[in-house]
Amino acid sequence: MKTTNYRGRAIKNHPLHPETLMMGYGYSPALSEGALKPPIFLTSTFVFETAQQGKDFFDVTAGRRKVKPGETSGLVYSRFNNPNFEILEDRLALWDDCEHAAVFASGMAAIATVMLAFLRPGDTILHSRPLYGGTETLIRNQLTAFGINPVGFTDGIDQAQMAEAAEEARGHGRVGLVMVETPANPTNGLVDLRALREVVDEIGRKQGHRPPIAIDNTLLGPMYQKPLRHGADLAIYSLTKYAGGHSDLVAGGVSGSNELVREIILLRGALGTQLDPHSCWMLLRSLETLSIRTDRANENARKVAEYLRVHPKIGAVHYLGFLDDNDRRKPVFDRQCTAPGSTFSFEVKGGEREAFAMLDKLQVMKLAVSLGGTETLISHPASTTHSGVAREFREEIGLTDGLIRISVGIENPDDLLADVAQALA
Repeated sequence: MKTTNYRGRAIKNHPLHPETLMMGYGYSPALSEGALKPPIFLTSTFVFETAQQGKDFFDVTAGRRKVKPGETSGLVYSRFNNPNFEILEDRLALWDDCEHAAVFASGMAAIATVMLAFLRPGDTILHSRPLYGGTETLIRNQLTAFGINPVGFTDGIDQAQMAEAAEEARGHGRVGLVMVETPANPTNGLVDLRALREVVDEIGRKQGHRPPIAIDNTLLGPMYQKPLRHGADLAIYSLTKYAGGHSDLVAGGVSGSNELVREIILLRGALGTQLDPHSCWMLLRSLETLSIRTDRANENARKVAEYLRVHPKIGAVHYLGFLDDNDRRKPVFDRQCTAPGSTFSFEVKGGEREAFAMLDKLQVMKLAVSLGGTETLISHPASTTHSGVAREFREEIGLTDGLIRISVGIENPDDLLADVAQALA
């Protein structure tokens, strides 16, 4: 392979797959002394060859003019750009098959930057429920303090309910953004993105501006769901989770069109919510094994879910692989998703005391929040990640005191089953 061909995406008429492109796309060893892997560019600033070059680079970085054909944007300062996160952004965009991507200091930094990019005081944000607890808190506590009105819907399959929520949202002010999490954390609830797009298109016709649709794609993406193919405008990630995959970094990402992501990047530079070079480098490492890690975890999750499904102490298992043909979520799952993933929830009969008793007995699984790591992580959402959500709403959506969320890792599945068996004994 020629080291100068670092943006090639095909061999003649054969398009290369993301798994292959993760090994070198966007990086030229010729620019870094022949180093096979990108170095970590631990620098705060970059040297200009001339004063005019510095002026030109800043004009592009600040959005005062567009990049000319054959011109690069140029490196100016690591709050705005850095080789490590430019390479990472190129590769993240490949997974989502889109024009551009941006990386952030955390998943919440990505979500907050997107919200601030498109919402203004007096606007309304239309959103699905439940959302990740941190997102719920941001909307309810912070956005409302800035005069932004939240309107939520709980049934993402019922287009009529979504349309009703959209009308309510319009009654409060201009709908500036639609924020959806599908599958939802921790219930695995789904939102029909095709139906949602029709609802949002109607909002656009009525108010003269179609708000962007942003999807938190953390639980299945970018491997098993690609929202941009189903009507969404932006895919948002906690890259801490499956993309990072080793529980050793915190990061976020956004994928979408050049136009929308560029707007988000300009605000990222103003806020300083960018990702650091070392974490970018670690993510580049992790993306090389994303496919094999998520496939193994997906296989393990099915075995654990099947065991729990028939256990007498378990009341329900909310696993997308168990949707039957009579479930109205099944057509949406089949259309949008290619696998159920490895994060799901289940209910221990009894309540918090019984759930805690099981969690405290585990020996292999790790009692910790987060998900998507190589190790199996298990937690009690009602007392941790969603403890800030009002009890009455938790009960409405089925987030009970007996609910446990599990993110199945890549251990030997027999060991995981043995651990569950002894913890429930």
